[in-house]
Amino acid sequence: MGIYAKYLLPKVVHFACGLKPAARQREKVVPLAEGRVLEIGIGSGLNIPFYDPHKVQHLWGLDPSAEMWAIAQKNADRHRINAEFIQSGAESIPLDNHCADTVMMTYTMCTIPDVRAALDEIRRVLKPGGKLVFCEHGKAPDESVQRWQNRINPLWGKIGGGCHLNRPIPGLLEQSGFKSSDMQTMYLPGWRPASFNYWGTAGY
Repeated sequence: MGIYAKYLLPKVVHFACGLKPAARQREKVVPLAEGRVLEIGIGSGLNIPFYDPHKVQHLWGLDPSAEMWAIAQKNADRHRINAEFIQSGAESIPLDNHCADTVMMTYTMCTIPDVRAALDEIRRVLKPGGKLVFCEHGKAPDESVQRWQNRINPLWGKIGGGCHLNRPIPGLLEQSGFKSSDMQTMYLPGWRPASFNYWGTAGY
């Protein structure tokens, strides 16, 4: 791991993902979590202030970066969330089958190297009747924006910790057996190639 990825990237991601438009999205979806919650890509813990401590029994925060968790743990302590860090990628989650009532993903699918494998693992650990809560940026509906997403994506991934601008979020969920009846979409304020959002809940 280089100096940029180890020391600078966590701060860049914390800043970019903590901007007001993204924070407003988190405020919409994170309070939907309940029971035993697994957050995929907890990062620096930007979701933690929005969890309802009366509804969340336990929070597993999964992330490959221990540097990010150092920031997240402070948020968890401050907001009285019972949180446990799991240092791992999402493609192989070290938890038992059907152990989570809620799986939370916010601005995470863009960076997972193998999204299909990760979604298969999420199905494995999610209880029947449980819910996947998601808020993601991805492929825009306008062809002009898509062209820019496709053009910029290779360079963007290098400076953004593997982030992809153009992942087709609905298709990825459907291919992994998830169904959402309440998915919403819109452009958030900001740079259009990175601002088209999908959010809602999904089950299987």
